[in-house]
Order: sequence, then structure tokens, then C-alpha cells
Amino acid sequence: MSKSKNDTAWEKIFEKHRILDKIESKGRVSISSVDINLFREARLMTKFDHRSQLPKLFIDNKLSILPTSRGAYEIGVFETFCDFNKEEVEVTPINFPIFLESIDYKDITSESTAINCAFVSKILHDFTGEENLLPTVSGRMSSSLFNFKINSAKGLFNVRVDNSQIEIDGGYEGDNSLNLIEAKNYISDDFLIRQLYYPYRLWNNKITKQVRPIFLTYSNGIFHLREYEFTEAELYNSIRLIKHKKYTVQEEGAINVEAIQKILDSVRITKEPELPFPQADSFERVINLCELLKQRGFLSKEEITQNYVFDSRQTDYYANAAKYLGLIENTCENGQTECTLTKMGLQIFNVSITDRQLEFVKLILSHKAFKNTLKLYFDKGNVPSKNEIVEIMKNSELYNINSDETYRRRASTVVSWINWVLELIEE
Repeated sequence: MSKSKNDTAWEKIFEKHRILDKIESKGRVSISSVDINLFREARLMTKFDHRSQLPKLFIDNKLSILPTSRGAYEIGVFETFCDFNKEEVEVTPINFPIFLESIDYKDITSESTAINCAFVSKILHDFTGEENLLPTVSGRMSSSLFNFKINSAKGLFNVRVDNSQIEIDGGYEGDNSLNLIEAKNYISDDFLIRQLYYPYRLWNNKITKQVRPIFLTYSNGIFHLREYEFTEAELYNSIRLIKHKKYTVQEEGAINVEAIQKILDSVRITKEPELPFPQADSFERVINLCELLKQRGFLSKEEITQNYVFDSRQTDYYANAAKYLGLIENTCENGQTECTLTKMGLQIFNVSITDRQLEFVKLILSHKAFKNTLKLYFDKGNVPSKNEIVEIMKNSELYNINSDETYRRRASTVVSWINWVLELIEE
């Protein structure tokens, strides 16, 4: 596997400054942006919003990096990330203001647009319980001066932050609280606590109202909000999830069992493509990859891996899954192979959210293994066993699967995608 530019540059920095030796003896090491810039721009070398984005040297040695001022960083065996909870929650339908023409909830292409949609549709009001909610603070600002403690393999460490740059995606003040929003328009397994903690410390020291850190994720018509608290203001790792809700815009024509059954009965089976059978258990992330391609137009494998919380193997799995469904294709731009949406992939994102979901269902069920699995589900009343699914797959003329072990691994994707289809059904 080829090394990224960040990997190569950090290897040189670690060697020059004997980083691992210093961490072994002191547990941490300071480094300036001037030192980093000698090898590669510090801005590109230090932005890691998720564990999977860390350079290999950091991952192998369980290291993280935190900014402590405008031009200084601390590297150590710090616990800087928090895993998202996996519990499913019911989706709350909301109404979108139909008189608005300058914002389209069906075409959200940035974090700022996602926040604006959540505000004008009263999602933020409902989630926070604040009736009088107004936008007050956002953008880049200085963290001011504060100290905190952080968990490390070598015990608690004290860290001093002196006017580090922070960015607040959205700040909304109500009668009782200031709600600080960190937003992403892609799905991930974890997040960098600093993105909530530094803004929280800044404003918790400035105002008397409660400061509420909120993480908003938007993908495929779903606004996913999680509120956190820091049980000890001066302890970075005292973060705790206290509220969790999902919202979607109410549209006409709810998806019911009859709608899915109609597709199941009418969809025509397509010939299996000469592509790997999908090994991508999260269909939401297949859709999210397509959303990102719609926004950017073209993305290389390296760009997908570095920017959108996939490791290199996941990039292959999810890109191949989208190709299998005919949603994306490879193209050559400036001598580099890149992924882009197909004509069909673009068309799917130009319809309502409800119609979009039904189009995804049609694409999935046009493949024999998925169609027959769902058919068996409706016949039995529950999801077929993995052994039953493997038998269905073996009778579906799949491309280049040669072992029972591979069939069983890929059967997990069949189960996950069928569950995604079933979760669309509204009671």
C-alpha cells in the first residue's frame, strides 16, 4: 500500500526530532508549525477529525496531536477521540417552510446549509427545547487562555491552551442556553472531542448561561443530532452523551410495506456485473459516498480515504459497492483515475427524498441475491438465516466468489442492505 504525503512527511519529522524517544521518556512532546512546515504545510499535517485519518506512525504508536496555540502542538499518547453511540433511535418527521426558495432541503451540499435547514425547520428549537432561539456566534475565533487535563496511557496530563484557533459551525442562543453546533455532512464512527471541547471552554468561561455542545450529522435526508456534556469542565475526557434524536422532512407518500412489495414484484433482475459482490455493510455510507461525489464532482481514491473517514480498504469496498449498483464509475482526469457519479447516480439525487429511497430499493432488488432474500423474508416473516442467504447467493450467478467463507462474509452485506430497506417502512 502506497504511503500518503502526510505519512512520508511525519516519518521525516519523527526521525529528525526523535519524537518517539521523547514521548517514551516524557510522555509528550511539543512541536511548532514552523518545524512541521519544513516538510509539509502544517494545516494539512495536523487536521485529523477522526482516528482513521491519523498518519500510520500515530496509529501504530497510539498517538494524537492537539493544537495549544496558533503555532504550537502537543503530541502524546492522548485519548482525543470519542466513539459515536450505535443505538438506533426513531426518526421524527418535521415540516419544512414551503415559502422558502433560497434553500432546498433535498440538495444539502455543505455543513452550513445543513445547519440552516435545521434552524428554519425548527429542528434546533425542538432538540434544544428553546422556543426563542437566535443565531449569535459562528466562524473562526480565538480559544482564549485555559488549562485542562487529558487522559493518557501515562496518566493525566496538564495542557495549556493559549489563543489556539477554533471554528464554530453554528452558535444559537436561547433564553436558557447557548448551543454550539459542530456539523458534518458525512457519516463516521467517531469524532475529535476537541471540536466540541475548545469552543465549550471558550464560551463557558464567558457567559453565565448553560453552554450545550451539539454534534449534527446530515446524510440522505436525515438530520442526526447528539448533545454532549462535560461532567468536569477541566477534564477533556469527561464527555458524556445526554441526548440523541433524528429528524427528517415530512413528505407526501410515506414508504409502506405495499410500496416495497410492489417493487419486489415488478423489478426486473439485472445481469450480475463483473465486479466484486458488495462487501459494504452500511448502505447509509454507500449513499453518503454518492452524496460526497455529487458535491465534489470527482474524487480520487486517496481523496476519499483522507477526507471522508474511510481507510484504504473501506474506500475500495464502498466504491465497488456503488459501482455494483451502477451509481458511480471510474473516469480519468489529468492522468489520474477518479470516481464520479454516473448519469443514473446524478438523476437519483434530483428527486424527492422519498422517491430517492425507492430508487435505491429498486437498484438493490434488481440483483437476484437481494431480491430473493427479501422475498424469503416476506414469506417467513423474519430475516433469513445466514445459511439460507448463502444458498440464495450460490444460486444467483455471482461474479468471482469461489469459497464458502467468502459467501458467508458477503452474506453480511445482504443482511445489512435488506435491513436498510425494511427500516424505510413507516408503521
